[in-house]
Amino acid sequence: MTAKAHAIAPGARPPRATPARQRAGAEAADAQEKVESPADSFLDLYRAEPLARVALVKEGLPASYLDKLARRMNITKDRLLPTLGIAPATVSRKLREARPLSTDDSARALGMARLIGQVEAMVQASGEPAGFDAAVWLARWLGEPLAALNGAPPATLMDTAEGQAMVSNLLARMQSGAYA
Repeated sequence: MTAKAHAIAPGARPPRATPARQRAGAEAADAQEKVESPADSFLDLYRAEPLARVALVKEGLPASYLDKLARRMNITKDRLLPTLGIAPATVSRKLREARPLSTDDSARALGMARLIGQVEAMVQASGEPAGFDAAVWLARWLGEPLAALNGAPPATLMDTAEGQAMVSNLLARMQSGAYA
């Protein structure tokens, strides 16, 4: 949160730092570091505690995270933003003003990153991770029409939390062999 969000009125008491608040703050800081770390951040994010991911979303990811995400997926930001349902003008303004993404935009970006982490975890579990780029693979796979989605590509679902959950479920079904 910004310092402005924590501003306390003169004479008012600051909020108590309960153990739960301290844990949530520490988890958010740990998850934020993992989001910004270069190589294994997607896997760490996928494995992070849900409350830590929620804290990241509520705080708002930096708008520059979308650039990093697009680069890692080896796609243009012009392709990523419509897939996530994020307006390019909004991202440009947030970058210019050094402001974080909205809660909704952060949730969609984090959802994409979490899916990449899910693919990384699947590949690690298979025992053959050498040379596999989960981010690039996911970017390609999202564009492929799937029978399980009545011929629609998974990318058409990435702009909503429910759609991202469906895509995550499809990935899990692929791993278990129950993919249809």
